[in-house]
Amino acid sequence: MIQAVPELSVVIPCFNEEDSLLLLADGLHRALSGMGRGFEVIFVDDGSTDATPARLDTIVSRWPRMRVVTLESNAGQTAALCAGIDQARGRYVVALDADLQNDPQDIPNLVAELDKGYDVVSGWRRDRKDVFFSRRLPSRVANALLSRVSGVRLHDFGCTLKGYRAEFLRRVPLYSDMHRYVPAFAAALGAKVTEVVVQHHPRRFGKSKYGINRIYRVLLDILVLQLLVHFALRPLHWFGRASIWVFLLVAGILFGALFGEQRSSGEDGLLSTVIFPGLSALGVYLGVTLLSLGFLCELLNRVGEAGMEQLYVEDRHAEGIA
Repeated sequence: MIQAVPELSVVIPCFNEEDSLLLLADGLHRALSGMGRGFEVIFVDDGSTDATPARLDTIVSRWPRMRVVTLESNAGQTAALCAGIDQARGRYVVALDADLQNDPQDIPNLVAELDKGYDVVSGWRRDRKDVFFSRRLPSRVANALLSRVSGVRLHDFGCTLKGYRAEFLRRVPLYSDMHRYVPAFAAALGAKVTEVVVQHHPRRFGKSKYGINRIYRVLLDILVLQLLVHFALRPLHWFGRASIWVFLLVAGILFGALFGEQRSSGEDGLLSTVIFPGLSALGVYLGVTLLSLGFLCELLNRVGEAGMEQLYVEDRHAEGIA
């Protein structure tokens, strides 16, 4: 019988993982039962077209603490995670993949870090068992870019195996592939983020749903992350920085115009009399417009939601990290 309020919820998105689910459920049962905590496991069937629904029915009948959320069509991993998080009742939420590459035995280590007061505990697949050129190399480049953009020094943003405090996880915007960037969002909002080394096993069944063709999507997600984490909270900084560069360009154009006029020995040339003054006027207009947009965005932030609300309105660190 499921405990009324489990302390830990494990959310697992599934898409055509018929061969791995029974093995995963057995491993989860053994790993979680030994923790001495109330738990639940939520499998989210993301519109599978193989025997995944039948395997999940078997799992639910065999292990009462496990249940299933079914999506009508394939909505993607982030949407599946959101569906599971909406149904999760635990104080802590742990997410992992269904393909057996994540190891359930690592869950106690993540929960132990959450007990210390961290809000996000991200897994680091230090010894990753994937193809180098199509998976590991693009991942290293993306992780380096993400660390630089977000300011959160993690080795492995893409590892699904992560632990969260449910109290703030539901406040973090999740769409597209944004579940990978929760540590960056959390850190921007003052949450405590850490990283632990986790095991990573070679894929035993099927093939990966992701490949090198995802690079362009990752690059776009990095741009979105930069905008959401930094621009939404400080729009004037962005527009102000852009306007400074425009004004510097205008100064350069004016200097070029004056220098060109001196070189022409009094002869009025097209550059000094038409083009340079026109570009300068356009540049001043653009710079003023950028500054005005920045001030307007700041005013909108004051009268409406500030893009991403702060996570905590009261001191919740009475216990945890000093």
